[in-house]
Amino acid sequence: MIITKENVAEKISDYLHHKLTLAELVNWAENAMMNESFDEAESAVLSEVVGYLGLADVRTFGLQFEDCENLLKKLGFTLKVRIEQAV
Repeated sequence: MIITKENVAEKISDYLHHKLTLAELVNWAENAMMNESFDEAESAVLSEVVGYLGLADVRTFGLQFEDCENLLKKLGFTLKVRIEQAV
């Protein structure tokens, strides 16, 4: 499978929406780095972002909201927050 910016942005979005745990995101990133190919035209930024995600479970790196925002920005996406009243 060829990993694109959209694939990576979707994984970060899934993590932020609690559809993926941090461990699942890190596992995906590690597998992507070892077994998948990156879109050739975007390989530099994809390697940087996916590599960062692969280290997100290491205490010194971590993955804060601001990190996700910055990673999405590098991929060409904007992070927007929407708050809804709980039902």
